[in-house]
Amino acid sequence: MDIRSALTELCEAFNAHDLDRIMTFFSDDCVLEMPRGSMSWGSRFEGKRNVREALAARFEGLPDVHYGNEEHFVDLAADTGISKWTLTGTTREGARMEVHGCDFYTFRDGKVIRKDSYWKIVE
Repeated sequence: MDIRSALTELCEAFNAHDLDRIMTFFSDDCVLEMPRGSMSWGSRFEGKRNVREALAARFEGLPDVHYGNEEHFVDLAADTGISKWTLTGTTREGARMEVHGCDFYTFRDGKVIRKDSYWKIVE
């Protein structure tokens, strides 16, 4: 498995807002942790269906979301990849967003088992 290629393809799928394509990369028992939430880890979604619903909500909340300036880093010994990016988009309320962030991906048998997202807080 080429983790770097998977990260590149995932970024392309996210930018295309192609949920079907995105979900082909995830295992059935995957976990998604988003930056915002009431717990120290943000919001956690477990299982492929819940992860898909959370990502769909992201696309609904930021209909023009785009991940640019992406860089990908890989640690093959740990089956881990990191994607660093600049998120831009406009909320449904018309607020423009631009934040730097990254996703930590953990892979098992060629599938994403964990996507842990972080971004800068702009005040």
